[in-house]
Amino acid sequence: MKIKKRHFALICYLILLFLPIYWMLNMSLRTNADIMSTFALFPSHPTLENYMKIFSDSSWYSGYINSIIYVTMNTVISLLTALPAAYAFSRFEFIGDKHIFFWLLTNRMAPPAVFLLPFFQLYSTFNLIDTHIAVALSHCLFNVPLAVWILEGFMSGVPREIDETAFIDGYSFPRFFIRVFIPLIRAGIGVTAFFCFMFSWVELLLARTLTTTVAKPIAATMTRTVSATGLDWGLLAAAGILTIVPGALVIWFVRNHLAKGFALGRV
Repeated sequence: MKIKKRHFALICYLILLFLPIYWMLNMSLRTNADIMSTFALFPSHPTLENYMKIFSDSSWYSGYINSIIYVTMNTVISLLTALPAAYAFSRFEFIGDKHIFFWLLTNRMAPPAVFLLPFFQLYSTFNLIDTHIAVALSHCLFNVPLAVWILEGFMSGVPREIDETAFIDGYSFPRFFIRVFIPLIRAGIGVTAFFCFMFSWVELLLARTLTTTVAKPIAATMTRTVSATGLDWGLLAAAGILTIVPGALVIWFVRNHLAKGFALGRV
């Protein structure tokens, strides 16, 4: 009887979890007139018209390309910056190390709107508005502290004797760090990359304000579905479904590393 109750609770949870996604998929396969005319659990006349419009209109698919470009740049920069910083926090003690570590986390706690005006004025001065690097660097303010915090936990789990043994064997620090240390924390790097990717992919305020046309992200492009005649529900749903796909793929590839991150208590 207990097993049946568990299965019932699990089924109810899965229904609540996937119902919004299914409904968005349902709307994406219908025309706007069909959506507005009838309430239907299943599309009676499914069509790929909304998806074809996105894939054939450069203003739509360029939004996905722009988002992938600055998200990739941000993830790479965040990891390259956070790896040596996290190693320093995990292996050395220096004056104010605990306070600096806490200060890094406070940046992550602040909402993006707080830094919007400084970023806009700074990037306007250096002509970085409407560039991919502008959005990528602005997201680093939030992702680098989180990356340092996660990686420091994984690095602290590696015994210091491994460092000492490698140096006795004649390894230089760069060679030891790249060939010995990084493979030992590859799970942490995967988890960190996942969180950097997810924040940068879904963040809208900075990405929309710091771009106009050339580097406009897909989240900002989706606002085009609103017009004087109303909202294009089918097109918006199709764009939403395509926006979920990259995140779902990333979760699929790092799912095992995420479980290990939960086990170590830093995720």
